[in-house]
Amino acid sequence: MSNIIERGTDRKTRNGMTRAFFAQQLRFDLRNSFPAMTTKKLAFNSMKGELIAFIEGASNVKRFQELGCNVWDDNAESGYWKPKAKCEGDLGRIYGVQWREWITPVWINGRPFADHTGWDEGHWDVRVIDQLADVIDRLKRDPFDRRLIVTAWNPGELEQMALPPCHMSFQLFVEADGSGNPEYLSLHMNQRSCDMFLGVPFNIASYALLLEMIACVVGLKAHECVITLNDAHIYHEHFDAVREQLSRQPLQLPTLKLIPRRSLFDFTVDDIELVNYQHLPAIKAKMLV
Repeated sequence: MSNIIERGTDRKTRNGMTRAFFAQQLRFDLRNSFPAMTTKKLAFNSMKGELIAFIEGASNVKRFQELGCNVWDDNAESGYWKPKAKCEGDLGRIYGVQWREWITPVWINGRPFADHTGWDEGHWDVRVIDQLADVIDRLKRDPFDRRLIVTAWNPGELEQMALPPCHMSFQLFVEADGSGNPEYLSLHMNQRSCDMFLGVPFNIASYALLLEMIACVVGLKAHECVITLNDAHIYHEHFDAVREQLSRQPLQLPTLKLIPRRSLFDFTVDDIELVNYQHLPAIKAKMLV
């Protein structure tokens, strides 16, 4: 944030003036601690509720609220999205829906482009891809695969989302031990739009937790959570809050307590706990949607 304040470019954007810097990377080693923000309070319970909702493939704000997360409330009520909503609380085909129910067209019983006149007997159907289940299955079968990727950025469905994905995709990477056997699991997340004061601490913790959960169910140890921040920005309205945070000294990081589950889809919010989480007081700022 200091780098952005000092070197960033001021721009008038969709929802306010920002100061931005393009493409920065953060790396967090999870072997001895968990990257929960300490210079202000992280809304950890809200974050884990949101992640569980994503893993479930939830698409209604009511489910997020049931899990203790209210960060999607404003998006559900926004003037951009509400006229498109299919029912009360609908959020459309957001992150978790793309993770669990990516829809792809499939040509059935025929040969497309059999000649230049059209289709040769057949019809279009759709196939639903559960990216999360697929990537965990491939991790177990072929841990050194270079295609362990889950994406939420679906160009064909961006207009069907209350908010297009800010954290667009993530890739998993397995490290071998001295004998060539799988030992450590790391995750890299690519984020297109990065609200450095409000959103990014939430995103860091969310993907670190996701990494820990996946490592648990595939029998590996969590190592690095790596995040590339593309449009990394601070809203001008947040400048005072950012300067307050930058004046504070970080405290010792907490650790994560995770009750083991056999499947990623079995975890509940009660299975996830921060241990020895010390933090300085919250700093309030308005979320700009």
